[in-house]
Amino acid sequence: MQGADVIVVGGGMAGASAAYFMSRSRRVVILEREDQPAYHSTGRSAALYTQTYGNPAIRALTVGAAPFFENPPAGFAEYPLVTPRGLLYLARADQRDILEKLYEEVRGLTPNVHRLSVDAAMALCPILRPGYAVAAVSEPDAMDLDVAGLLQGFLRGFRARGGQLVTGAEVLALGRVAAGWEVETAAGTFTAPVVVNAAGAWADRLAGMAGVAPVGLTPKRRTAILLDMPDGIDPMRWPMVCDSAEQFYFKPEGGRLMVSPADETPSEPCDAQPDEMDIAVAADRFETATTVPVRRIARRWAGLRTFAPDKTLVAGFDPAADGFFWLAGQGGYGIQTAPAMGRIAAALVEGGAFPADLADLGLTAGTLAPRRRMTRGSN
Repeated sequence: MQGADVIVVGGGMAGASAAYFMSRSRRVVILEREDQPAYHSTGRSAALYTQTYGNPAIRALTVGAAPFFENPPAGFAEYPLVTPRGLLYLARADQRDILEKLYEEVRGLTPNVHRLSVDAAMALCPILRPGYAVAAVSEPDAMDLDVAGLLQGFLRGFRARGGQLVTGAEVLALGRVAAGWEVETAAGTFTAPVVVNAAGAWADRLAGMAGVAPVGLTPKRRTAILLDMPDGIDPMRWPMVCDSAEQFYFKPEGGRLMVSPADETPSEPCDAQPDEMDIAVAADRFETATTVPVRRIARRWAGLRTFAPDKTLVAGFDPAADGFFWLAGQGGYGIQTAPAMGRIAAALVEGGAFPADLADLGLTAGTLAPRRRMTRGSN
């Protein structure tokens, strides 16, 4: 049996970022069920930093994470964590009101967001089909994220402070003992006063094993395909292009385009696999919006994005289970909010003050609390 101050269940971006910040003052163990960290959602991300994505709380967390991405601690990463990309929102005639609402909502936190003429949008992405869009909005400061570099930076720093990552450690049992919590896994048994539930799609199930009521998380499958471009077309200078109603998006990746139908199909926790119908929908929506035919799909995959009912992340101690800390519901926002959420988790676990810079953005512990009043949100 191994003891620690904090046990983090889940070695994806949520667990790794929290463990990184907690390890400054605590002995932390990460337990990961797979043979490597970040096998599920983290490793299947669209890898974009955008301040216009998600509800107001998500956007505030994303803005709050920017200083870390732009100026990480010395030695954290070998290469920049973010590089320029840009994001272009398109609206068909029936979507003009949706795009205008988005623009009005985001321009306060992200002042560089601006309306763009259709001609200017087509100059940025010349494969757009003439006549498809009637309006556009640009977020020029959206950036590509080095997800692998970010994750490895968190894990490297965590280990340098004495943290322990245990893989192949699927949780078999979890319960209260005199020392706090005892976690029995396939790789041994661990005890700590605090257990952090960063189990992603499995977070509600993990809570059930501990006798803790679920918070209503729903894993949702999202599909992506990687397309070869016709000869002579290099997409790498294009922005990511997103439908204003989030019915599809595409993004340059290694000389190809990653395309998604932006599906959100409820799923049981699993190793998500792409559905053929979703692949067909992705291809059809891409061909409708652009002049490029889909001739060859180089790769296809799917991942699970797990949401709370209000689509805001969940972080905080469960009021009915002493020492049981939720860090879940990252949805599609977990990568771009990780530095901010990691700091918040560490502050709450340590009993310290909520980070002042994040409070200045309108965030509070109550905003993220696991037993807050949640209503279903579409954004």
